[in-house]
Amino acid sequence: MGKKRIIKKSGKGLDQGRKERALSKATKRHLEKGILHIEATFNNTKAVLTDEKGNAIVSSSAGALGFSGARKSTPYAAAKVGEFLGEKSTMIGLKEATVIICGVGAGRESVLRAFSGKGIQIRSIEDATPVPHNGPRPPKPRRV
Repeated sequence: MGKKRIIKKSGKGLDQGRKERALSKATKRHLEKGILHIEATFNNTKAVLTDEKGNAIVSSSAGALGFSGARKSTPYAAAKVGEFLGEKSTMIGLKEATVIICGVGAGRESVLRAFSGKGIQIRSIEDATPVPHNGPRPPKPRRV
């Protein structure tokens, strides 16, 4: 019949081992200016730090830091993503960043607050959330 899979659920949010492992991987690039792309959905918060041309340098998400399920979409998990990216970017030597935010999730602001709290100057903030002009066709009226 196969093996039974046992899933252990822990009450804690952030997996400390994953964070330390990700921080230990040192990047070879040195960067002074960059672009922070934040995607805040209802289920997760993802952030990518790129150079001026758009080449990805560092990325992280709430799921990658060990949050799972409903905890991934919380502002606390998003703040941890921002702190992690802030630590990595200070190791790279980042001084200032432009921020592009996309999505309407709960972690929109908290990523930015935690990232700028690490001593990186924010040059500008741009909202690139897609807004439909008219949206999809509405459903047909219900016949009873």
